[in-house]
Amino acid sequence: MTDIIDPVACLKALIACPSVTPAEGGALQYLADLLTEAGFRTERLVFSEPGTPDVENLFATIGDRPPHLVFAGHTDVVPPGDVDRWTHPPFAAEIAEGAIFGRGAVDMKGGIAAFIAAASTFLADHGGPAGTLSLLITGDEEGPSINGTVKLLDWALKQGHEFSAALVGEPTCVSRLGDMVKIGRRGSLSATIRVPGRQGHAAYPHLADNPVPRLVRLVHRLANAHLDDGTTDFQPSNLELTSVDVGNPAFNVIPGEATARFNVRFNDRWTVASLTDFIRAELDAAADGDAYELTVIHRASESFLTRSDALIAPLARAIEAVTGITPDLSTGGGTSDARFFKGVCPVVEFGLVGDTMHQVDERAPIDDLTGLAAIYRDFLDRYFATAADA
Repeated sequence: MTDIIDPVACLKALIACPSVTPAEGGALQYLADLLTEAGFRTERLVFSEPGTPDVENLFATIGDRPPHLVFAGHTDVVPPGDVDRWTHPPFAAEIAEGAIFGRGAVDMKGGIAAFIAAASTFLADHGGPAGTLSLLITGDEEGPSINGTVKLLDWALKQGHEFSAALVGEPTCVSRLGDMVKIGRRGSLSATIRVPGRQGHAAYPHLADNPVPRLVRLVHRLANAHLDDGTTDFQPSNLELTSVDVGNPAFNVIPGEATARFNVRFNDRWTVASLTDFIRAELDAAADGDAYELTVIHRASESFLTRSDALIAPLARAIEAVTGITPDLSTGGGTSDARFFKGVCPVVEFGLVGDTMHQVDERAPIDDLTGLAAIYRDFLDRYFATAADA
C-alpha cells in the first residue's frame, strides 16, 4: 500500500452514502474500490433468506499466513428521522465546530474510516503484515442481522480463513476516547407471551373468556422475578417488559387474546436454554394451569467474555500510548456483531465515544477520529510485532 488514506476524507465519503439498512447506498462499493487499490483482495457477497431483505457485504484481506487479525464493522445506518431537525443534513458530511456531522459518523463509519487509515500507514511502512489482515464489513448490523456478519463469517470460514483475533469497531467509549474497551457482552433473549381468550360483550362476561387478567398474572410474575445479583465479570441480569397489547380500541369488547413482549439481558450465570427453562417455570407457576404460549425469538444470543492477553494487552497499551488513559475493560451495554465471533476467535470491541449515535446531529469530533486512527495504527504495530517475534 503506497497511498496514505486520510480518515477525515474517508469518513466524509462514507457518510455521503445513504446506506440506511438494508440499502448499500454506495458505501461498500466505495470501500471495495479503496481497498482493492490499496492491495487488498476484495469480494462482494450478497446473502438472502426468505422473509428478509437481501444484504450486500464486503470481505477484504491482505497477507497469507497466521496470525490472522480481522476488523469487523458495518456501513449500514439507522434512519435519520426528521431531517428538518438536523443542524446539518444527515448525509452531507459537513464539518463544523471541529466535528464531522452525519448519520453513521459514530455508529460506525467513523471506526471503519479510522481503521482503514491506520492500515494504510501500517502497510506503507511495513509493506505487509507479519501475518494476515482482513476487514469483514456488513450492511445488516442495524437490521435483522441475518444476512450480514453471521453469514459472511461462515462464508469466510468455509473459504479456509482461520481467524486468530477480531476487533469490532463499534463506539465503545463513554465520555473520552480510550476510556472503555468491551471484552464481552451479556446475552440477549427476547420472547412473546400469548394468552388465548374468547371475544365478547363487556356486559355479558359469562359469554366470553377474558385473557387480560391471566396475562396480568403472568407479566406480574416476570416483572418481580429475581434473576441474579451479577457475577465476577458481569452486571446483574435484567428482564424488561417492552409491550402489553390486546389490539382492542373498544371499551365494551372483551378481547379474544392478550400478548406481551419482553427482553432479558443476562450474564454468564445463564444460558439461553437455562434461562428459557426458568422463565417457563415462573410462567407455569403464575398460570396455575391456565393456557398460555411462550415463543422465544430465534435470534437469542449467549453471553461471552474474552480473556486473550494476546489481543487485549496490545490494544490497551496502544490506547495508553496515544491517550494516556488506562481503559476500563467492560462487559456492559447491549449486543453487537461481536457475538458472532465468540466461538471462532477472541474478540474485543473498541471505537469512538458513542454519545451521539442514533441521535439527531450525530457527529464525530475530528480529534477523536484521528486519535482513533492513531490507536488502531499503534495496535497493529504491537499485534503483528508480537507475532513476528513468536
